[in-house]
Amino acid sequence: MNNMNQMMKQVKKMQEQMLKAQEELANKTVEGSAGGGVVTVIANGQKKITHIEIKPEAVDPDDVEMLQDLVLTAVNDALNQAEEMANQDMGKFTAGMKIPGLF
Repeated sequence: MNNMNQMMKQVKKMQEQMLKAQEELANKTVEGSAGGGVVTVIANGQKKITHIEIKPEAVDPDDVEMLQDLVLTAVNDALNQAEEMANQDMGKFTAGMKIPGLF
């Protein structure tokens, strides 16, 4: 019975640490870009886009498709980096464990 109480305390502590790490991810950011930096997208560790910057030289009224492609590329770059950051931060809690459906 003592072992079970000890294990439950460890699980509760790990849950609290994971929750804190998830909250901290909201304050961490990554930057994706495209077109040599003419389109920049910032995302947080919770994979939310927080800012998009488009420099004037990226805007060509005769080639809207290029701007759309640049924005799409920058967004995907930022989200991929946010995913990688979240996996690194949260992975320390699951290192060596194979828990289906957790991540």
